[in-house]
Amino acid sequence: MSVQIIHGDSRAALEFMPSNSIDSVVTDPPYALVSIGKRFGKDGAAPAKVGATGAYARASAGFMGKTWDTGETAFDPQFWADVLRVLKPGGHVLAFGGTRTYHRLACAIEDAGFEIRDQIGWLYGSGFPKSHNQSGEWEGWGTALKPAWEPIVVARKAIDGTVASNLALWGVGALNIDGCRVPFAGEDDEAESKTKNQHGAFGSGPMTNQIFGKFTKDRDDYNPPGRWPANVVHSGEPDVLEALGSPSRFFYCAKASRADRNHGLEGFEAKPLHWSSGDANPGSFQSANTDKSAKNNHPTVKPTELMRYLTRLVTPPGGTVLDPFMGSGSTGRGAVMEGFSFIGCELDADYTAIARARIAAVQPQDEGVFA
Repeated sequence: MSVQIIHGDSRAALEFMPSNSIDSVVTDPPYALVSIGKRFGKDGAAPAKVGATGAYARASAGFMGKTWDTGETAFDPQFWADVLRVLKPGGHVLAFGGTRTYHRLACAIEDAGFEIRDQIGWLYGSGFPKSHNQSGEWEGWGTALKPAWEPIVVARKAIDGTVASNLALWGVGALNIDGCRVPFAGEDDEAESKTKNQHGAFGSGPMTNQIFGKFTKDRDDYNPPGRWPANVVHSGEPDVLEALGSPSRFFYCAKASRADRNHGLEGFEAKPLHWSSGDANPGSFQSANTDKSAKNNHPTVKPTELMRYLTRLVTPPGGTVLDPFMGSGSTGRGAVMEGFSFIGCELDADYTAIARARIAAVQPQDEGVFA
């Protein structure tokens, strides 16, 4: 197992990576949620005018004031073609997207030559609406819904022959179903799942359920270790659990806690968090005594346990995970904790340092894993 941290542009880094050398890509690219720099001007152009509301000036600065939040790379099919080259045949890409811009990400990945296999939805209940509320006659009207989920592209490089032959030759091409099964919530949940899946509930008849193999009606040795992983994962918050009805069917992972966010950063200075309300007024919707700083102040930190689950789903034992948009290193933490090698690229020097420290904090103590 090794860890390679690259401070620089992932497009340049990909040029030096051998073809067919990476087992999986698990990444959280910029969502380009509000940046309009590409549409209203280029570097060196006159600043956007403030106008009546300041909307153009805010938008030209990028999501949460971050100038890197554009689709220049993540929405470029040529970039994903470079990713396609370094992935082994049958290798998977899992890429987070924003609900407003997901289509551009998915289309770029598909146009590069990947097959879109599915979409995973990560549901959570703690999102805050970024809405401009109206007044006067239009009191009670706004401009946005409350964010409560993020889509994840599930794509695969074309396989070499059949899935079985691709696995034999390249070691990738399938999903780690048993390694990502959802534990049964209890005896009743286990009994219901096994009974339903044993008797052709998927339309293939009571004698030949093609999802789980062939059964006889009285077969009693069907004994999976948990529920089949679904294309929904959730945060476990009360309103999400109520909406799901049967949350035990889905993988559970809470949003990144402060402890998770700052783990391994004991010697780092706390900085203001980048909230959705903008750097000028961070956390304005929170109570006055809320600590609005963190040693890891990246605006979109993903929970380590979620990244462990996602890397485990698409990476073979001993495989290598690539994250071309590393941020503060959550994918790397998940990969290392699962025993995978990791290559991460990050443009921002501060986030690169944070990522290195956070990943080092979870590496096996008897292994010097950094390359």
